[in-house]
Amino acid sequence: MKLSKDATAVLSKFLRQYKVPVEDVNDLEEVVAMMPDDRKEIYKNVQSNPVGDLFRYSIHIRIQHLLTFTTFLLLAFTGLPIHYNDAFWAVPFNSVLGGVEVTRVIHRTLATVMVLSMVYHLMTIIGGTLQKMAAGKFDVRRSILPLLKDASDFMADMSYFAGGRENRPEMDKFMYKQKIHYFAAAFGNTVMVVSGSSFLFPEFWNSVLPAAYASHFQEMMRLSHPHEALLALLVIAFWHWYNVHLAPGRFPMQWTFLTGKLTREHQIEEHFLEYLRDLASLPQERQYLRENLVNKGLVSSTRDMDARQNIVFEEYRRWVADQAAREAELAEGEGVGELVEDSQT
Repeated sequence: MKLSKDATAVLSKFLRQYKVPVEDVNDLEEVVAMMPDDRKEIYKNVQSNPVGDLFRYSIHIRIQHLLTFTTFLLLAFTGLPIHYNDAFWAVPFNSVLGGVEVTRVIHRTLATVMVLSMVYHLMTIIGGTLQKMAAGKFDVRRSILPLLKDASDFMADMSYFAGGRENRPEMDKFMYKQKIHYFAAAFGNTVMVVSGSSFLFPEFWNSVLPAAYASHFQEMMRLSHPHEALLALLVIAFWHWYNVHLAPGRFPMQWTFLTGKLTREHQIEEHFLEYLRDLASLPQERQYLRENLVNKGLVSSTRDMDARQNIVFEEYRRWVADQAAREAELAEGEGVGELVEDSQT
């Protein structure tokens, strides 16, 4: 496989950030050269554990997802009967819970849990990012932030599904679809929190908003809260659940939200750039892929030529040699300085 510009840039930065040993880089160079250019031949011929092969999400992210989706569903199923409390289907529901007043208490308790989950998520994201920056290991391409590449990936993916190209684009850890899901959920949650707080703390909003607009704001929030909840429920049911769990290749469920792992097939198909990082950091994955390519007769016929063209590995070896030379010079200079100090003493 001849690496694309995106793949070259991703590998170059990852190798330097994590200072991958040269021995592993030599092995990685060989495996990459063996890979066929048609990525469909790779992911259609690998074995995948349904519960996941490659690590993706930390325990913190899994807990936050669990809290968010359970409280969201329960909030929807308690909030809509409160709003439509005189509807024929809402009356028996509220009665089972002990009346609409009890339903309100349950709803507000769940809302508090959801807000705390959102705070927990923000702390994890911000704290983790700062920690990676301090260690020199942050890469914006691995983050959930939208990038220009996402727009080009979207256009290329639509072209692939329309039959205009042979392979899907090389997408990173979070593809354009996941970023849309994430920020749509973030926007919806923000609307729900702000509008819900206007019901609980109307005096606060009346004090911070101009008097001429306070009543209009309250009315807008009164309309936004139930309609945003209904919209979010429909989006989750018909878009998110289908894409994540019910689509071909995922049905009947994708286990990532529980195990924190993604299947090898899914990683190669939709997150190929992240899979290259997996190959760089996991010797066992390189060994598996090498054996699989050989056993399935998928080794690229142009691997020697591709190995020469994939200059990222040679550039990294030179970088490692330069770093070692600089460290040696610094150590030698420090040694000379210590000798001078000892002689003066």
